Amino acid sequence: MHQFEVTTLLPIQLGNYDISFTNSALFMSLSVLLVTIFLVGSTRGRALVPGRWQSMAEMSYEMVANLLRDNVGSAGRQYFPFVFTLFMFILFGNVIGLVPGTFTFTSHIVVTFAMAMIIFVAVTVIGFARHGAGFLRLFFPHGAPLWTAVILIPIELVSYLSRPISLSVRLFANMVVGHVLLKVIAGFVIMLGVFGFIPLGVLVGITALEFLVAALQAYVFTILTCIYLHDAIHLH
Repeated sequence: MHQFEVTTLLPIQLGNYDISFTNSALFMSLSVLLVTIFLVGSTRGRALVPGRWQSMAEMSYEMVANLLRDNVGSAGRQYFPFVFTLFMFILFGNVIGLVPGTFTFTSHIVVTFAMAMIIFVAVTVIGFARHGAGFLRLFFPHGAPLWTAVILIPIELVSYLSRPISLSVRLFANMVVGHVLLKVIAGFVIMLGVFGFIPLGVLVGITALEFLVAALQAYVFTILTCIYLHDAIHLH
């Protein structure tokens, strides 16, 4: 499991706090850098007939814009920069982690939970900012009989408070399981020697599947963010 180990690259001590630069921080920075290079480089030409890279950038833009429009409506436009940045950051982090010798920062619950908590707090603030105390209606659906409040309010409250947990664990677990599976099967390739072509074929197939999972998990994280925004803006 050493592939998930966080190691210190540049020790930095600030009083009693350890703020060292780690391999996790390095690959987060690399993800941001690659996203910037990809988007700036692919849109620099702004060709009428887009090339391959420009098409990929435009497809990413359109996909996130459509997610916001379909799930939040026109009110979600102002949150597009944040949601798009979130999607690209997770996508590149997942894909980079599939390159041998790299580090998958999305395989650490502390990273995914931090992102989920930022979304949870932001959505809660947006809800209260737009509706005031009326945001509490989210925990008691409109039109429900009053006597059901004793049942519905605790259920809705637990469901709401569990959002950052489910959001973070889903991404973290999928990344960890995929990488462990690849590691185990790769071990069989080495152990079986000349007969390792069978697990090698399986390994190639699972690797291709992991690239799909990397993109899918970024998509799922983003669409759930859009759904939470919808709840904050439109309530039930």
